[in-house]
Amino acid sequence: MNLILLQPDEWLDDTHAVIRDPRRLSHLRDVHGASPGDVLTVGALDGLMGRGELLSLEETQARFRVTLDREPPAPLPVHLLLALPRPRMLARTLEHVAALGVKRVTLMHTRRVEKSYWQSPELKPDKIRQHLLLGLEQARDTRLPEITFETRFKPFVEDRLPALLEGQHGLLAHPGLSQECPRGISDPTLLAIGPEGGFVDYEVEKFLELGFEGIHLGERILRVETAVTALLSRLF
Repeated sequence: MNLILLQPDEWLDDTHAVIRDPRRLSHLRDVHGASPGDVLTVGALDGLMGRGELLSLEETQARFRVTLDREPPAPLPVHLLLALPRPRMLARTLEHVAALGVKRVTLMHTRRVEKSYWQSPELKPDKIRQHLLLGLEQARDTRLPEITFETRFKPFVEDRLPALLEGQHGLLAHPGLSQECPRGISDPTLLAIGPEGGFVDYEVEKFLELGFEGIHLGERILRVETAVTALLSRLF
């Protein structure tokens, strides 16, 4: 926990806040070894970052005097289209994308996504939010990503994806495609990444017909969470 991320209901007034969450209290005691008078990095959810002086640390709460004076890190210029991973992999992937600065994620259905994945408890709003918060705390960021769902592939790519692609550079990451993954781009980008086993040929064709550029990361076949991190790190 490199950032104490304060929720709206944790503010007492403009300069004082209290946290009562057992996870963060435990981290303050056991990892930071914090004591009253220490100054820690804090941030307001979806707001500014700054410093928090620990005024008291008790068993059930910690009180801070807060000064917020700087912006969080700049977001990546990317909207990630991600085929829904298996539940355990989804949790780690959400933490990674939040830590790396992605602010828009669409989880979509594809042929090789098992339908049972859409029933997973990991897709409940509170679970998704918790994974995103962990990523923000790790990276010292305050802005929550927006997560949307597309449970039917064909209506999505035919009816809604063309509008999303307007003004964006579309990239389709898939093994065996012609173009090596570029480096250090700054254009607004729509990045599509498939599931374990990749996209099927029909899905690849639909993306390419819309104007997506097909890219690859080389001969190695990576797990989804690894591919997401490698692509974002290389592209941006």
